[in-house]
Amino acid sequence: MTIIEGLVNDYIFYIVAGLVVVLIVSLVINIINAVTISKLSKRYRKFMRGNKDKNMEELLMDFVSKLDAMEGKVDKNDKLYKDMDSRMKKCVQKVSIIRYKAFDEMGAALSFSIAMLDANNDGIIVTGIYGRNECTTYAKPVDKGIPKYDLSDEEETVLQDAIKKR
Repeated sequence: MTIIEGLVNDYIFYIVAGLVVVLIVSLVINIINAVTISKLSKRYRKFMRGNKDKNMEELLMDFVSKLDAMEGKVDKNDKLYKDMDSRMKKCVQKVSIIRYKAFDEMGAALSFSIAMLDANNDGIIVTGIYGRNECTTYAKPVDKGIPKYDLSDEEETVLQDAIKKR
């Protein structure tokens, strides 16, 4: 027993220093654990807010069912978007108009040509020619930017202007 007491007395400084190091390491680990538990506790409270009577399994099943319902709505909205996009391509998107004097003896630029095209450059050109005694209106179809009939200079101008538009 005296041998052990002698060893302890000789190395008491090292034993105490070792215990202090173990204590400090334990304290640091304890602080890290406390911070981690605090963060997890906050996340858990946020996750469980308003659901104190439900267990985790019920809560997760509710979230999964809500997620499935949302996926169905997203798919439905995606189909609706694609349908609307294909319909929009067929709507008038590009318009150009020009007013001009069809006859030199007329006082004002009362004649007009208007091109109305969709995204595929399909549409019509409407021309109204105003004369002293009459007004005549023409409609000429356009298919993929190519007119079905011969165009006047003004009609060609509005067609090219409409095609350039986005």
